[in-house]
Amino acid sequence: MAQLHPTQGAGAPIPATAGIGLRAPHHREVIDTRPAAGWFEVHSENYFGRGGAPIACLERIRADYPLSLHGVAMSVGSADPLDPLHLRRLQALIGRVEPGLVSEHLSWGSIGGSYLNDLLPLPYTEEALDHVVQRVGRVQDALGRRILLENPSSYLEYAHSTLAESVFLAETARRSGCGILLDVNNLFVSCSNHGWDATEYLRDIPAAAVEELHLAGHSRNRMGQEEILIDTHDRPVSGAVWRLYQFVLQRVGPRPTLIEWDLALPPLAVLLEEATEARRRMEASHVRAA
Repeated sequence: MAQLHPTQGAGAPIPATAGIGLRAPHHREVIDTRPAAGWFEVHSENYFGRGGAPIACLERIRADYPLSLHGVAMSVGSADPLDPLHLRRLQALIGRVEPGLVSEHLSWGSIGGSYLNDLLPLPYTEEALDHVVQRVGRVQDALGRRILLENPSSYLEYAHSTLAESVFLAETARRSGCGILLDVNNLFVSCSNHGWDATEYLRDIPAAAVEELHLAGHSRNRMGQEEILIDTHDRPVSGAVWRLYQFVLQRVGPRPTLIEWDLALPPLAVLLEEATEARRRMEASHVRAA
């Protein structure tokens, strides 16, 4: 039976509106101008230091905005033991900035103590499911709170997989008690690359477990006669992903929605425009549902 993990020590809840992924080049502008962003999300590992300018800026921004922490290096799906130092640093950061949400990826990135700079896919088997459920439970026990797990973007499938990714993610949430961060761009990328049906994928995901949505840009690469989509986070959200986002909203209802942009970072005003578009679509979806 899954243990209960209430959001202990949580700060301001993340509102069901659009937020922006906060990156260091925008720290000063956010502090000086206090833009009309609903909330901010940061990569947890960038703020593991005990002092210095990054954490000082983050604390100033946190005083004015709800904040979410999004991890990229825990390697939840790895066979390596969970890194106790990583967990202690994350726990300390949570205590320091009191985020409304804490999330990680359904992926792995370490083997034999060596860390890879990537979020690698898992084989979706019953054995892997048991392993991930146990790992997520240990993380939540260590942090004393529920986390969200994000669906990955992927470019290959394992021949040994016996479960659909959607079923694997839904069962992980059900059995561990974690929530789901549904990345709409990742869903579009993976469905396009593997020929999955997004409607069927979403049918497997319990709407109540979805606590956050992500939107981002992707690129198209040619490999011989084949085309592959890459989750690059370096451009605006595509029209196809916006349309899938509207379908997701009809399925799960309004949720905190993040604009992610990591490479070729544009001016803050561009991110705010993307967030405004997400908010507009969320509000329109809510009106139609009513």
